[in-house]
Amino acid sequence: MCQGVMILVNKFVLSGYGFNAPIFLMLYQNIVSVTIVSTLSLSGAIPTEPLTWNLIKIWFPVNIIFVAMLITSMFSLKYINVAMLTILKNVANVLTASGETYFFKKQHGVQVWIALMLMIISAVARGITDLSFHAVGYTWQTLNCFLTASYSLTLRHVMDSAKQATKSGNLNELSMVLLNNILSLPLGIILVLGFNEVDYLLETSLLRMPEFWLVITGSGVLGLGISFTSMWFLHQTSATTYSLIGSLNKIPLSVAGIVLFNVRTSMQNSLSILFGLLAGVFFARAKLRDNSPT
Repeated sequence: MCQGVMILVNKFVLSGYGFNAPIFLMLYQNIVSVTIVSTLSLSGAIPTEPLTWNLIKIWFPVNIIFVAMLITSMFSLKYINVAMLTILKNVANVLTASGETYFFKKQHGVQVWIALMLMIISAVARGITDLSFHAVGYTWQTLNCFLTASYSLTLRHVMDSAKQATKSGNLNELSMVLLNNILSLPLGIILVLGFNEVDYLLETSLLRMPEFWLVITGSGVLGLGISFTSMWFLHQTSATTYSLIGSLNKIPLSVAGIVLFNVRTSMQNSLSILFGLLAGVFFARAKLRDNSPT
């Protein structure tokens, strides 16, 4: 649910406010996460592992994917509507499942693959019937799908390796969230400078509006919740289930995106959205059947 609200808030910031610095938005959200977790850690409210050079070296490669995933998501959300985003994200599920089979020899049932193929068909149908089709947005989201799958596939392996680099031999979820977000800050600063967002930030009147800061700070808190629950979930399940469990909340998210942002749609387009959402639900049920004891 947090992820759905986060998508809507980011869409509101980028499109509703017309904020034209998506990398800065990502950077600020991560700063909020680091501030909250660091404050709680220093106060003794939560335990976190100290950052070491060995731990940073292990985690940094996956952090690059993490930052790229967040940024491409921001860029795609700027150009395409929320309902389309939810359907296109299904492509990442196909890539993740294929990666698990290829790299980790994980076998999926026939129903899972049928559901994944239905997701691909729905994404193509949605693109063909999209009245607000934007090639740039689709390009960013396609890249985001590959990055999302890569992140899902590598994160769990990196988590296991990172535990061995800690003094305690353990790495809890909040430590991983802190590590991920701290390492993202220098990358974010470099990208803000590289994409020349500084000039825009100096000129925009949005940064002089208290309500705007309240909205993006709230989005940072949501981002922290998503990061924590994602880390916890990956500890408990597989990358495919992690990337697809959100299928069940895509229906209200898609409807909310269409209604809140007054998205133009057609009957064919709406049916393709419904088809994709039902394919996601079908997949979730197939995964539950796959994972249940026989």
